[in-house]
Amino acid sequence: MSTAVAVSSWVTGDSLGLEMPAHPAALREGGAAFLTRAFRAAGVLGQDNRVVRITQCQECPGGSTGRKLLLAVAYERPQPGLHEALFAKFSRDFEDPVRDQGRTQMELEVRFALLARQPGFPVATAACHFADYHEPSGTGLLITQRIAFGRDGIERHYDKCLDEDLPEPLAHYQALLRTLARLAGTHRAGRLPVGVSEQFPFDPSKLTVGQRAPYSAEQLQRRAIQVAGFAAAYPGLLPENIRSVEFLARLEREVGALAAAGEAIRAELRQREDYIALCHWNANVDNAWFWRGDSGGLECGLLDWGCVSQMNVAMAIWGAMSAAQHELWDRHGDELLALFVAEYRAAGGPQIDVVRLKRQVLLYAALMGGAWLLDAPRYLQVLVPELEQVRERSDPRLRGNEMARSQLQMLINFLNLWQTQDVGGLLAAV
Repeated sequence: MSTAVAVSSWVTGDSLGLEMPAHPAALREGGAAFLTRAFRAAGVLGQDNRVVRITQCQECPGGSTGRKLLLAVAYERPQPGLHEALFAKFSRDFEDPVRDQGRTQMELEVRFALLARQPGFPVATAACHFADYHEPSGTGLLITQRIAFGRDGIERHYDKCLDEDLPEPLAHYQALLRTLARLAGTHRAGRLPVGVSEQFPFDPSKLTVGQRAPYSAEQLQRRAIQVAGFAAAYPGLLPENIRSVEFLARLEREVGALAAAGEAIRAELRQREDYIALCHWNANVDNAWFWRGDSGGLECGLLDWGCVSQMNVAMAIWGAMSAAQHELWDRHGDELLALFVAEYRAAGGPQIDVVRLKRQVLLYAALMGGAWLLDAPRYLQVLVPELEQVRERSDPRLRGNEMARSQLQMLINFLNLWQTQDVGGLLAAV
């Protein structure tokens, strides 16, 4: 173990004031005694009860930040609401400096986990057993209920950008957007605890969720040319409408307008107060669990609240749908936006205009596409060294690589929206 790990093994959290482990080895060392203190500090375990032993402590790969554990415990007195199967998430990964750079993402996630314990919270989240964060070092720990995917009425877990395996895609995205709208509308109605807006402030500088200097018009056009080259080299990876010579020539002509329109788009997204609310930014199907409600309809809960904050709801909608199949956008995009508007209002939020919302979703998608997704062809060639042998999206070398298939699917959605929704015309009018 490195010296940095040893020095930072235990820190005192800012919210609960308890010394907590910074990495899996320290949690194992702290054992049942630490978990007893932690669960008592979080208010989920009474003074007359305790964790008697850890029955599972297994590292779990995945995610872009921090180390993770599948954790299971036994209590002296099992009680309703005390979950034995748990999931532990650390903000730090001391053995991977790149992953460790994302440690600050947990600060808001910890705040939200503590908030979501409130009775009557409007959306389902994994029950929090402990959550705290040490701001000076970026060290945090979150311990929640482990969702029982595939058991007890809960559907199996769905992987990101594999919606061809998703039964009833429309129903699942309806459940996602209803859940997003319910949280956002409840926040705007003032029905969340006092101080929520201060805990989760709206930060206009995070409208693109990622730091990168905007590309110039010439840089954007060069990337559009690279997309055209990618389409010619790998025609089986892109739908016919977005690999056509006519569309790609139009994209090259129009995409440079993003450079001039970027600030106006950001201004519109931050100035529409009725469209700004507390949201989950990355509500893809892999960050959700689904079950049938009493009426037989699909319901969902949401995981991975790392970027939770106030934002324009268009950002949350793109975050939820950016990994969907492009056919869902074509066939049901307007329907899903209308559903969001209705649910947002029903939850107590303001009445917003679905036409304006669609405009903002398209403009935000364009902003994100120009900032990140036009680079996808280059990333794909790095992520899949055998790409020249890949003839279709179902190839295991692409399908089995989450980062690669995600880059490709989001690029497809960005290009498809540009082709079918006249994004170039929207930019010209900004």
